Amino acid sequence: MAFEYEYARPALTVDCVVFGIDERGLEVLLIRRGLSPYKGRWALPGGYVREGESLDHAAARELEEEAGLQPRYLEQLYTFGEPKRDPRGHTVSVAYFALVNIRDHSVRAATDASDARFFVEDELPKLAFDHASIVARAKERLQGKLRYRPIGFELLPDAFPLSQLRHLYETVRGEEIDKRNFRKKILSLDLLVETDERTTGPGRPARLYRFDRGRYQELEERGFDFSL
Repeated sequence: MAFEYEYARPALTVDCVVFGIDERGLEVLLIRRGLSPYKGRWALPGGYVREGESLDHAAARELEEEAGLQPRYLEQLYTFGEPKRDPRGHTVSVAYFALVNIRDHSVRAATDASDARFFVEDELPKLAFDHASIVARAKERLQGKLRYRPIGFELLPDAFPLSQLRHLYETVRGEEIDKRNFRKKILSLDLLVETDERTTGPGRPARLYRFDRGRYQELEERGFDFSL
């Protein structure tokens, strides 16, 4: 049954900030727009929410369609609704942020994206729309959540040395962390499982660890302090 609304309704979209980390630092996934407006400019993956579609499903679908990604961690971030943020008309965007291990994902551009790749977060090109503001808000959320939840493990491979975990925290927080204090605190939480594997290559081999998700769920139910 058709229904006529008395007032005009803004369009609804989703935009996704996908973070990864490697030796270059914290990285953000961008797509090059293949359509107007801002054709040829870099932007966050995203698009319009379809009729009858949930926001979470729309965000996951856009990431799969535009960049070939299916992140395990995807969280709603913030709503951006400045009336003139989109030259096509009043458009409200519900932003999401996702965390991926870059080495586990092969990024590919599709649908209305002509290219897709990761950029170092502090060296991003000029972005379309208000996407620079969305990235900044997502980084703030990531920095904050790392202080009370171990979401950083989503950025790492399944097995990793403690030095790689410390590098992750130093990179995201933008500050150096004492090596011995970090090791003592992280091991005291009993969130890591020691493996029989060690790093290979130059330098002294280091023990590899895995994140114990079951243990984390137990601690989360009881409440615990993850600040490092």
